[in-house]
Amino acid sequence: MLASGGPAPQHYRSPVSLHPTAIIHPDAQLGQDVTVGPHAVIEGPAKIGDRCVIQAHAVVTGHVTMGVDNVIGYGAIIGGDPQDFAFRPEVQSEVRIGDGNKIREYSTIHRGTSEGTATVMGNKCFLMVGAHLAHNVVLGDQVILANNVLVGGHVQIGDRVFVGGGAVFHQHMRVGRLAICQGISGFSKDIPPFVIAAEVNGVAGLNIIGLRRAGLNAAERAEIKAAFNLLYRSNLNVTQAIAAAADQVWNEPGRTFWEFVGGARKRGLVDFIKTRRGASASSDDSAD
Repeated sequence: MLASGGPAPQHYRSPVSLHPTAIIHPDAQLGQDVTVGPHAVIEGPAKIGDRCVIQAHAVVTGHVTMGVDNVIGYGAIIGGDPQDFAFRPEVQSEVRIGDGNKIREYSTIHRGTSEGTATVMGNKCFLMVGAHLAHNVVLGDQVILANNVLVGGHVQIGDRVFVGGGAVFHQHMRVGRLAICQGISGFSKDIPPFVIAAEVNGVAGLNIIGLRRAGLNAAERAEIKAAFNLLYRSNLNVTQAIAAAADQVWNEPGRTFWEFVGGARKRGLVDFIKTRRGASASSDDSAD
């Protein structure tokens, strides 16, 4: 049975701040300095780390493990059943959330769809209003999803990816680190690291501004550009480009790029498009 808020039961690590209208399951575990707002619900056996804030009307349900310093926004639902016709409610699956994440109003994160699986979020991510992570999604660190981004099941998104509002991602695809994805776009193909993805399954250039902000130096940016040009501007197909790349020596950024390309799923990679946005963002002939 769920217990209403009030004096913290013994299995809570005092101090905690529970609004009198909050509902906390006896099996839930709350760390120190946790704040739970009005009408929020935390079901067992959720584990909430130190200094987390669960705002009004948010729901944390089932096998959710949350690190420290997370904010769960108004009306967000974490740990709900996946939207999968094959899912069975008795399946034991999880949501695992790292540290320092901000999950804003009405976002939804669903648990894994099969026994022992999980939907996973790294550290210092920012999900804006209405973002959705379907079952078995894996987010890296410092990922930003703007309002109403929809991420399908089994999608993998690398570190420091930025996704514009309203973008949608088909299940079983990947997004490489430091990519940026245009808002109101749709993707069912893999998006390599370091690129600007746009429109429908398109890539418009390199995320030069993002690479600079991430601290990559001019030589590293030049290597990424060389890899990009070999893949997208050499008139070689993907298999030929991978073979040509194997004959060259690459440092870490180049290896990261080609390892991702070599692991592309059956739907393949996003295709090169020429748009005004891409032409300006990729800095034409300069890695800077």
